[in-house]
Amino acid sequence: MNINILLTFINTNTGWSTQIAIIMIISNILSIIIGRYAIQVRNLGSSIPIAGLEDFGVTELLATTSLGHILGAGTILGLRSTGML
Repeated sequence: MNINILLTFINTNTGWSTQIAIIMIISNILSIIIGRYAIQVRNLGSSIPIAGLEDFGVTELLATTSLGHILGAGTILGLRSTGML
């Protein structure tokens, strides 16, 4: 396969900015808030004693921030494809 053909499809305007960072932070915080109330079986691992999350464990934090990154990446790609970013 010719590598030059593949390189023509790469978008070179994919830099990181503060707008993208703010979108990712907001989507992660929103996902943690949703996960805090949506996860029914909690506290299976060690808990996080920060910010009143006593029964919110590390596994729940990793799961919600993973979802937050998926939502953030989708939001960033959607906003970038419409030209808003």
